[in-house]
Formats: sequence, structure tokens, C-alpha cells
Amino acid sequence: MTRLIAENRRAKFDYLLEETFEAGISLTGSEVKSLRLGKANIAESYASANGSDITLVNAYIPEYGPANRFNHEPRRPRRLLLHRKQINKLLGAVRRDGRTLIPVKLYWNDKGLAKLELALAKGKTAPDKRQTVADRDWKREQGRLLRDKG
Repeated sequence: MTRLIAENRRAKFDYLLEETFEAGISLTGSEVKSLRLGKANIAESYASANGSDITLVNAYIPEYGPANRFNHEPRRPRRLLLHRKQINKLLGAVRRDGRTLIPVKLYWNDKGLAKLELALAKGKTAPDKRQTVADRDWKREQGRLLRDKG
């Protein structure tokens, strides 16, 4: 059973999510304690290639009050921990196909480790977004019709 810390709810609306990967995150002690309080935001964040590594950029993990002067910087780049094959696959897709790496969820796994669900995504255009809204509305209407008849 996983415990959700933060979720990027706009990811499914703004991007077509193709494939997801589970990545570990390299964190400091005060970042882990701050995440335990459940105060993090990954809505404006993305993952980028940094040499032969993948880095989480612009994720907000607030400072932990009791850490005092040993605190971390809230929006510092954080290294993502993946297998070399996965890194090569993701870097190839980003460089060759123009895909984007979007963080979808930040959560605690069964062992109590912070994990990030990372999606290989393609940006949606305005017509695609309108179609998504129309499909969602139609599904909601179908549910109402079936509920009223049955």
C-alpha cells in the first residue's frame, strides 16, 4: 500500500502520457522530514537530462522548521535514481522523439522510501485538450443516464 505525498493533476490534461516509470529520489534528511509532513508540490516540475543522469527540476519541498541552519533549498534540482537501461531509454526518447519527462505522483512505497512516478509524455495541442474535456463530459453524462434508467 502506497501513501500519496503529492500529485500532478494537470499532467493528464496537458500531456498524453505514454509510459510510466518508478524512480527513487536523492534527498537530504531535512527533505525527508518535510515530506513526512506531506507538504510538497510537483505541479510545475519536470525532469531533464543532466549529462548521463536525469534530474527533477523545480519540485517544491518546503523547508523543515526544526532543521534550522542545516535546512535544504526548497526548489533545488534533485537527482532521480533509475536503472541505466531506463535512463538510456528515457534520454533517447527525449533527444530523438522530442518527448517530455513529467512527474505524475510523489509517494511513499511499502518500504517507506520516497518514490516518484515519472511519465514519458507528449504535449497536447488545444484541439486535443478540448476533445479530452468533451470525452470526460460524455462519460459523466452516460453515467447519469444509466443511473436514471436503472
